[in-house]
Amino acid sequence: MTTTASEEPAAPARQMLPAEERYAAELAFLAAQDTGPRPPGWALTPRAVVTFVCGSDGEELALPKRRAGLPAKMAIAPKFVGERALVERCVVTLAGERGLLLTGEPGTAKSMLSELLAAAVSGTSALTVQGTAGTTEDAFRYGWNYALLLAQGPTPQALVDSPVLSAMRTGRVVRVEEITRCLPEVQDALVSILSDRRVSVPELTATEDSTVAAAPGFTVIATANLRDRGVSEMSAALKRRFNFETVEPIADADAEATLIRRQAVAAVQRAGAAFGVDDSVLDALVTVFRDLRSGRSAEGWDVERPGTVMSTAEAVQVATSLGVAAAYLPAGDVLDLLPGHLLGVVRKDDPADHGRLLGYWDGPVRRRAEDGSAMWRRLWDLRGSLR
Repeated sequence: MTTTASEEPAAPARQMLPAEERYAAELAFLAAQDTGPRPPGWALTPRAVVTFVCGSDGEELALPKRRAGLPAKMAIAPKFVGERALVERCVVTLAGERGLLLTGEPGTAKSMLSELLAAAVSGTSALTVQGTAGTTEDAFRYGWNYALLLAQGPTPQALVDSPVLSAMRTGRVVRVEEITRCLPEVQDALVSILSDRRVSVPELTATEDSTVAAAPGFTVIATANLRDRGVSEMSAALKRRFNFETVEPIADADAEATLIRRQAVAAVQRAGAAFGVDDSVLDALVTVFRDLRSGRSAEGWDVERPGTVMSTAEAVQVATSLGVAAAYLPAGDVLDLLPGHLLGVVRKDDPADHGRLLGYWDGPVRRRAEDGSAMWRRLWDLRGSLR
């Protein structure tokens, strides 16, 4: 049967939806389901925020009474794979209106966790500052509409709120991504904001708009990669304004494999195709990443770790690439593509990592092939594609 262009499904308007839209049904259900006390300005109770992020363990939660437009029961899917205790500490920090800094290796879902927390607490994750070497203090304080400034002088109408100032006015969570990428003098604009909970606007002195005070519920979630230490080290004064939480790589191999499959399936579907990569190939992918990340194979053999971070996020990208290739450029066994994609990952930082990947092939891959595994025998036969 031939499909005409008019019969094809319409392309989605956006590639990615923010968490508050992607999980709008769950957020609305949890807001109605848990009617307990909540901090000022919060959309959900702290307990419901934890449930939203970690899931309900397969249990169907029930509404205390029926609400129009909401189901009577709903199971909340887990969105963050990690320790529940970590999420609970994060929620307690935010409930105390203290700054939260999520640190960890690249690719450990720090940004995703900050987005989920902001969406659950404030109903929006859009109030975000992306830290870069070019980020200025205006991103944390305010700027000006220069056309109005020239025409009227400094007036409240000419003031342009930063995401931080908008969050202060409305009592919401603001996210600062990659805070250590900002210059130290820019970072330190947050010191007085987190201490005094207000921003002075000297240009509007002697007016009622000369100071913007934070509404209840305002706080900051920042993220920083451990690999970025020394890029722009945070001052001791700023560090004291944050509670630090380290997001570790996923400890459980099965949980990591499940997450990689789920995210890769979603990414390939967004690319307009069905995901056709066998679980055995994904298992091999996860095994290689975990071995190289830890420096030790599942069997206990020593492995030389590459300088590149073999993160879960990178594994998702490789799984997605395999899925897209299988769908649009089918040519034999998709397993044959795995070594080339792995080489693309390890070559990102240190050229010597190429040799470390070859060393991994000469060690664990060869040993598994000799033990009789057909899949690892095939991977061993593909060693030449790594040159």
